Amino acid sequence: MNTMTLWHLSTAQFAALAFAALLVGFSKTAVSGANTVSLAIFAAVLPARASTGVLLPILIVGDVLAVLTYRRHAHWPTLWKLFPAVGAGVVLGTLFLVRADDGIVRTSIGAILLLMAAVTVRRRRTADKDDEPDAITTRAGRAKARSYGVLGGFTTMVANAGGPVMSMYLLSAGFRKLGFLGTSAFFFLIVNVSKVPFSVGLGLIDGHSLLLDAALALFVVPGAFLGKWAVNRINQKLFEQLVIAATIVGGLQLLLR
Repeated sequence: MNTMTLWHLSTAQFAALAFAALLVGFSKTAVSGANTVSLAIFAAVLPARASTGVLLPILIVGDVLAVLTYRRHAHWPTLWKLFPAVGAGVVLGTLFLVRADDGIVRTSIGAILLLMAAVTVRRRRTADKDDEPDAITTRAGRAKARSYGVLGGFTTMVANAGGPVMSMYLLSAGFRKLGFLGTSAFFFLIVNVSKVPFSVGLGLIDGHSLLLDAALALFVVPGAFLGKWAVNRINQKLFEQLVIAATIVGGLQLLLR
C-alpha cells in the first residue's frame, strides 16, 4: 500500500491525524457526520486511497465507544431494513474502487452529500417531528430506506463517507437525538467491521497502517468523552443543524480538494 509509516510522519502531520482521530470520537458520540472533516485531514496528510484504510480501524474504535454509550437507544426495525441495501452498496463501492481514480471518487461522493443535505433541509421544513420514527412502515418509506442504504454502503466503502448520507436518512425519518445516535452507532459498527475484508483485499489495510492506527486510537477515547459531555448540552434543533452543516462542509471539501 502506498502510505507512510508512523516513523515517516512529521510532528505536524501526526498532530493533524491525532486531531482528526479525536474528532472521530466526538462525531460518534455527538454530531454524526462531522467525521467528514477527519476524512479530509487523513486524505491531506496521507495518500488519498491509503488514507481510507488507515481511517477505517479508527472509525471502528469510535463505533465501539458509541455503542457502549447509546446501545439502549437503537431502533432495530430501521437497521434490519437498511442492511440488505447497504450490503449491495458496499459491493458496488468495492467494484467502483477497483476502477475509479481518486478525483472521480471525491467528486462523486461530494455531489451525493450535498444532494442529500439539500433534500433533507427541504423535508425538515415541511415534515412533523415524531418521537418514534415510522417512515419505514410505508411503501415510500421502504423505498427511501433502500435508496439511502445503497448510497450509504457505496459512500462508506469508497471513502468512509457514509456517515452524512445515513445522518440525512435518520433525520428525514424523524429520529430524535438519542435514537439517532443509538441507531447510527450500531449501524456503523456492523457496517465498518464488514468492510474490513474488502479493504484488506484491496490492499488498503496492512501492517504499516495498523501500527499507525494503534497510535492514533488513543486519541479517539477523549474525543468520545467530549462528545458525550457535549450532546447533553445541545438541543434537538441545534443538533440537526450541526449534522446538516457538517454534511455540507464535508461535501464541499470533497468537491474542492
